[in-house]
Amino acid sequence: MTSNHDVVIPTLDIRGDRIADDIAGFAALSESGPGVTRLAYSPLEREAHRIFSDRMQKLGLSVHTDAAGNTIAELAPTEPETDGRIIGTGSHLDSVPHGGRFDGIAGVVAAMEVARAVVRGGGARRRRWRFVVFAAEEGARFGQACNGSRMVAGLTRSAELDSLVDAAGVSMAVAMREVGLDPAAIASSRWNSDEWLGFIELHIEQGAVLESREIEVGVVDVISGSTRLLVTVRGQASHTGGTPMHLRRDALVTASECVLASDRIANNPEHHGTRVTVGRIEVRPGSITTIPGWAEFSVDIRDVDSDRQRRTAEELVAEFERIASRRNTDLDVELMGDTSPVVLPVWVADHIVAAAAELGMRYRILPSGASHDSQQVNRIAPTGMIFVPSRDGLSHVPEEFTSVEQIAAGTRVLLAALMRLDASV
Repeated sequence: MTSNHDVVIPTLDIRGDRIADDIAGFAALSESGPGVTRLAYSPLEREAHRIFSDRMQKLGLSVHTDAAGNTIAELAPTEPETDGRIIGTGSHLDSVPHGGRFDGIAGVVAAMEVARAVVRGGGARRRRWRFVVFAAEEGARFGQACNGSRMVAGLTRSAELDSLVDAAGVSMAVAMREVGLDPAAIASSRWNSDEWLGFIELHIEQGAVLESREIEVGVVDVISGSTRLLVTVRGQASHTGGTPMHLRRDALVTASECVLASDRIANNPEHHGTRVTVGRIEVRPGSITTIPGWAEFSVDIRDVDSDRQRRTAEELVAEFERIASRRNTDLDVELMGDTSPVVLPVWVADHIVAAAAELGMRYRILPSGASHDSQQVNRIAPTGMIFVPSRDGLSHVPEEFTSVEQIAAGTRVLLAALMRLDASV
């Protein structure tokens, strides 16, 4: 395969006002409360997909929704096809509870603007282009992330969907049926790797590297893996005044020591590059005058080193068990999800780098600490990622912010990189 770095990229119109309108329109689709709440396989997520579908159909693209809930728009080539292989871009439209308006959405809006630019601006294309909105990327509802992209990669099967359950006890299978999808048919959504040449996702960085160095775009070389644990501690609920300290079996005290142990282990020099987070904890019975008899918390372990990621999980579980034994409490650990780090192909990154350089933009090669649909798509299609800056490095919170100008700059790089892929042989 040749990179064709000398390919001439046509000047196509990327407009910030259209990007701003799209961002605002999707942000309005939210449950009440601060930030954006548009959970996986909810009516609001499906409405966002419908808007994307309508916009793409009005541009003349063919659009369909697969059994996993992914919405896929396809643009036909203008010239005889090179070899029939497809190139694509896209991201997701679901959010975490009370999240921001840019995570995932920036990549979808960039894909929409690229589609508008090439349809209205012309330029020869020798391949089919696909614009994809993946379903249920966030793991906030069901514990497992990147669900739509996992399904296209054949990593999640129908039989597993009943065991993925949200806080209200609703399984992913039930949630899919409630929004008109058929969980029994998700095998039909799997992509054929032979059909694909490459895929590029634009995303906000969710970190502060680009902003701190005043760099316009990042080119991702590796995406962190994630191991997610659900830890349940069982002690004995009892009266706070009637139970002496030395006779207590306080589940929250055990859980608290586990949280501190997680922070201590992650900060050990042997774990440089590891991130461990306890993002949720629940306590029962939840009374001021009752000793907690039950506690449950989540643990999210991230790393770019696969072996260290799993060793950290094992080390944490062993330490949790020692703490529980010392505190005379019982402890159960459930593996909620486990995804390995992914090294993205250099040749796709080279196209992104060449595109940024040609446009005169400053770029930096950097890893992604967050999981993305690209991590799963790369199993089927060689994949690249473009990062645009995040103000103060904040994400998954209402304060998440990337300017329209920064998204537009990244979109120009995305378009130029896709044109390079289109011209490659």
